[in-house]
Amino acid sequence: MEHPFAKYIQMLGKGQNGARDLTQDEARDALKMILAHEVEPIQLGAFLMLMRVKEETGAEVAGFVQAARASLTLPDNLPRVDFDWPSYAGKRRQLPWYLLSALLLASHGMPVLMHGIGGVDGRIYIPQALAALGLKPCGSLSEAADNINKTKFAYVPLNVLSAELERILDLKSLLGLRSPIHTIIRMLNPFHASASIMGIFHPGYDDTHQQAGALLDEQNLAVFKGEGGEAERNPDAACSVKMLRAGQVMEEKWPALFASKHLKDESMDAARLLQLWRGGIEDEYGLAAVTGTAAIALRALGRADSTEAAQRLAHELWRKRNQSYL
Repeated sequence: MEHPFAKYIQMLGKGQNGARDLTQDEARDALKMILAHEVEPIQLGAFLMLMRVKEETGAEVAGFVQAARASLTLPDNLPRVDFDWPSYAGKRRQLPWYLLSALLLASHGMPVLMHGIGGVDGRIYIPQALAALGLKPCGSLSEAADNINKTKFAYVPLNVLSAELERILDLKSLLGLRSPIHTIIRMLNPFHASASIMGIFHPGYDDTHQQAGALLDEQNLAVFKGEGGEAERNPDAACSVKMLRAGQVMEEKWPALFASKHLKDESMDAARLLQLWRGGIEDEYGLAAVTGTAAIALRALGRADSTEAAQRLAHELWRKRNQSYL
């Protein structure tokens, strides 16, 4: 008898004339089977790579996210969260200044849940940056909820959110290619935050995230090609931000903040994050990245009615930041 999961591989792999995209419901059911260990390893590899070759649609991502969210075990009393901030790419040209953006918002009473991965590939990931700030990842979702209640910020590693999703994500080292999991985890929003802030690297995935968000009835979302693929505005380049604002699909153009580009940060010394926060150093690129990224988040949450107003508000929050918060 044919394996129950085989039909999903057939839908994707029947060739130019027979293959088709999955519907949202089919994508949800397919990932539900995968997460329940109801597929064979060879089927999982085939499914992931067929999906990679054709690239996932907004409807497929929406279905995958529904299944992924349903698989999570969450604390009973979720805290109020304003921003869900996925961080999965790592930084290799500039420091992860967006961490200060998130902490800036949190320090002004806008709770942030950040989730992501670490790595040993020469990039700086959030766990390393947190260590430089004297902060630690959360070991459980209950701890994350407590941290948000206390400090308005928490970082949760993916293996704490879902060890199974991390296991599938790690298949990249065997398959050599990213998979739909890389897209799905950015949209988990496990604590049901009011707004999601996402960075992408590969062209076209901003549209995919925006379409999936609309299908999932997300109200506030901002997705853009961030520096290094993270949700960090590159102040040296103009930025197109695909958004959902109060459920409405929209796009905004954010200008470059400098006339000429800055050189790669050769030192990548994460200690400078804390130094900038406390006023011990000046760094025009870092400050512009922090406030520029915070401005996009403020705009996504509806705290400003224009890009210019959002930028002014971000600068004001930075000027009034509590340096003892870190």
